[in-house]
Amino acid sequence: MEEQKGMPLLGDMFPEMEVSTTHGPKKLPDDYKGKWWVLFSHPGDFTPVCTTEFVAFANRAEQFKELNTELIGLSVDQVFSHIKWTEWIKENLEVEIPFPIIGDEMGRVAKRFGMIAPEKGTNTVRAVFIIDPEGRIRLSIYYPQEIGRQVDEVLRALKALQMHEKENVALPENWPNNELIKDRVIIPPAATEKEAAERRGKKDCYDWWFCHKEMK
Repeated sequence: MEEQKGMPLLGDMFPEMEVSTTHGPKKLPDDYKGKWWVLFSHPGDFTPVCTTEFVAFANRAEQFKELNTELIGLSVDQVFSHIKWTEWIKENLEVEIPFPIIGDEMGRVAKRFGMIAPEKGTNTVRAVFIIDPEGRIRLSIYYPQEIGRQVDEVLRALKALQMHEKENVALPENWPNNELIKDRVIIPPAATEKEAAERRGKKDCYDWWFCHKEMK
């Protein structure tokens, strides 16, 4: 298969590749077919901010699994370094890292996904990708090295994507805790003039293009 050129965008298929991880070799995206998965990069092993993030991901790993979702980390460190770091986390912080971490010491994956900021040398930024069961990239977030991610936001975004897929609805800011419509969801806008006219004045519509409903 010819390698896709350019950085993958939302909606693109995750490019096929083989990687080395702390759980052995992985073939992406094939090994995760039928599951959602979250690929996230970190600048480096044995660094404080990254350690806090990995503890947070590990502590929520079961919540991701309940959503049919697997986690996989990545940095440009060697697999050997990943193993020693996860051992340190277990021994000193009493947290076991249950998911694999890609050793990308040549930067092949990191460069492919725009994870390396030139002004920061060869270290990866804090990127997050959510990939759906068909292997399609559905979300990407990039944080600078200096700022740790909020793992609960990754969980929230994943739940929102899955709700969209299941119910064909849109999700408001900070769903399910939106300031305006709380945990309600937004239904698709009217597709015809007749439908638009029917929606005006309805209790659950601010206007014909902004209607919401409760999810039971």
